[in-house]
Amino acid sequence: MTFADLGLSDELLRAIGESGYTEPTPIQAQAIPPVLMMKDIVGIAQTGTGKTAAFVLPMIDILGQGRSRARMPRSLILEPTRELAAQVAENFEKYGKYHKLSMALLIGGVSMGDQQAALEKGVDVLIATPGRLMDLFQRGKILLNGCSLLVIDEADRMLDMGFIPDIEEICSKLPATRQTLLFSATMPPPIKKLADKFLSNPKRIEVSRPASANLQIEQLLVEVSSRNKKSRLRDLLRAEDVRTAIIFSNRKTMVRELADTLRRDGFAASQIHGDMEQAERLRELERFKAGEINILVASDVAARGLDIKGVSHVFNFDVPWHPDDYVHRIGRTGRGGATGKAITLVTPEDAEAIDQIEKLTSTKIPRAAGNDAPVPDAPAEAPRTEEPRRDRGRRPRREERTEQAPVEASRADAPRQEEAAAPREEAAPRREEAAPRREAVSPQPRVDAGTHRAERPASRRDDRSRTDSAPRRDDRPRRDDRRDDRPPAREPELPAIETADGWNGPIPAFLDYKLRS
Repeated sequence: MTFADLGLSDELLRAIGESGYTEPTPIQAQAIPPVLMMKDIVGIAQTGTGKTAAFVLPMIDILGQGRSRARMPRSLILEPTRELAAQVAENFEKYGKYHKLSMALLIGGVSMGDQQAALEKGVDVLIATPGRLMDLFQRGKILLNGCSLLVIDEADRMLDMGFIPDIEEICSKLPATRQTLLFSATMPPPIKKLADKFLSNPKRIEVSRPASANLQIEQLLVEVSSRNKKSRLRDLLRAEDVRTAIIFSNRKTMVRELADTLRRDGFAASQIHGDMEQAERLRELERFKAGEINILVASDVAARGLDIKGVSHVFNFDVPWHPDDYVHRIGRTGRGGATGKAITLVTPEDAEAIDQIEKLTSTKIPRAAGNDAPVPDAPAEAPRTEEPRRDRGRRPRREERTEQAPVEASRADAPRQEEAAAPREEAAPRREEAAPRREAVSPQPRVDAGTHRAERPASRRDDRSRTDSAPRRDDRPRRDDRRDDRPPAREPELPAIETADGWNGPIPAFLDYKLRS
């Protein structure tokens, strides 16, 4: 089947051919004919199957006839994120270049004055996010009673972001007789309730079972430790045949950190997350599409609907918090019938999240062995091998003496070893050496010529007996003793006071406020 078999106009077929497409995808082949017949549609298709063109192409032919009026758009397309809205606008410009259709893009982060000016001129297609649209509607800058075609894209994502109440209010402002197209990757109960409420006898189109992963994508789980994720990611980027890759992380802070780390390591990497200005985010996407960079680190703001050709790999640096996000993340590769590879870094803490993903997709994802590379930013310290310290005064053991010197040298150094084996008390100065030695000043022993016997010097006790008249150092009063021997200081005499009851004595200290003031 070709696009010509779907009943599209010649101008549209010409634009499709110039874009390089020849055959429609399954969702396009099943959705375009009933849309051209003005029927309501519920399209369930996984991301990357071409569902954007499934409603853009027939809308261009439907809106080709008619005239727009000021502040009253003829059709409305609701997208959950700015990036998706900008991408749909690109599709209208690419496929509708031979149709004279006016278009306006209402998204946050862009000047509201320019958007109001475009609405004043009148637009055929209004592409908006719910938040900005409700803001302009409450200000009275836009009227929705002339909108005859409504498209709710990525409905399950709208549910996750809390936009369902806004969508219900927007639908209540639209004409009751209109055509409504709802597209979603999954169909949870709230989305089914929304479709039953605002769609009239819709045709259900399902090209794949809900929440199934694209069969063209090779999936792999790589088991790593929490500390080793960055190093393992670098190894995978170098080892795999990575032409262009998108790396997803759950936190914006980690997105910035990863992008900076990869740039320092020589990779052509950039980032996109919710804290960036809209113009900056669009600029980084254009750089990625143009090939100026081949690695884009992103948060889940870019997980849905981004149609970038040639993405060979998707890396999940963090396992997504919601199982549905896994399907949308890996859908950035393997688009348009091409093959791709999705690699997820899994830590032991992610076991429960992986189980939920495998239950949702009804597939068992292959696992790769750990093979963790060393962590460069936090190298593990080598164990310290400290030699046992030996006390100075401790006698060395026989094993230590034999290790320090050979047996032959130990015999020659016997005197030295005996000195080393001296008691510990000799290492410290002896009490007699600390004080002046009295033996040094004692007279030399006299030798009797007759008996040749040396007269022994007087003993230390005898020395003390001869010097008892002088005060010894030990007999001197200590400082505390001298302080106690001194008479106590006399307190100043206080003047006497005579009271009425006959008291005539000194004033007590606690009453002497005059003397002590």
